[in-house]
Amino acid sequence: MSEQAGARFQRLVSIMHTLRGPDGCPWDREQTLRSLRPFVLEETCELLDALDEDDMPALREELGDFLFEAVFLAEVCAEAGHFTIADSIQAVTDKLIRRHPHVFTPEGEPLPKAASITATGVKAQWDDIKTAERAEAGRPVRTTLSGVPRALPALQRADQLGRRAAAAGFDWVQAADVLDKIDEEARELREAVASRSASSAEAEEELGDLFFAIANLARKMGIDSEQALRKANDKFQARFEVMERALAAEGRAIRDLPFEDLDARWNAAKQAVHPVHGGTKDTKARSR
Repeated sequence: MSEQAGARFQRLVSIMHTLRGPDGCPWDREQTLRSLRPFVLEETCELLDALDEDDMPALREELGDFLFEAVFLAEVCAEAGHFTIADSIQAVTDKLIRRHPHVFTPEGEPLPKAASITATGVKAQWDDIKTAERAEAGRPVRTTLSGVPRALPALQRADQLGRRAAAAGFDWVQAADVLDKIDEEARELREAVASRSASSAEAEEELGDLFFAIANLARKMGIDSEQALRKANDKFQARFEVMERALAAEGRAIRDLPFEDLDARWNAAKQAVHPVHGGTKDTKARSR
């Protein structure tokens, strides 16, 4: 199996090299690290969709697309003389061996018997080894929160910031305490909206504080805030489309109805669609 995977991976690298070559594809040749960024993000999101839907055929395809983006980026870097995809593979292989001393010897051989350690212990050990590696390499010691990527989706970043702060001892005692904070932030947002002297920047700041508090409530309750919002988005879309199609069948549009009628239609759509609990869900049309 490993030999088969290795041969197929080498074939993918060879194809990418040809596409970027003088007789390759004009579009592929003109791509840069910056121009590829949106495609990396797109493929990541499509991969997450496949995971959310537990769609194995789609997951197989999206993993391939995700891998292709890594090979594409590495090819651009190789052409500039920075590193190759083989260097990236070696780097992650060495890292996995170093950071799993309970599984591997320093030479990378599996231990006869893995050391007894909990998942929590593994996480703490990983962080300690990571910190030691940075110090050995002469890199600045990171603060508790500096390792959270700014490019993460905002809700996911809020979750990670909250988790790291909590691990350092800075956290609410219980979820009910976060609800009090949410009430406080909602009140401040209302005041900013009601105040004629408040600027849009002030309202934006208060809204951001409210989002952050809600993300921390989700963390405290063991809920993935990004996933929760995705489900809410899917639920809203499904209900909206039920309402829209029903009106279209009558030869009417949403804009034609007063709010009271739309509210009644929306309540009817809510009764018809319950996607969170396994109801109707539209299939996603895929670009590849």
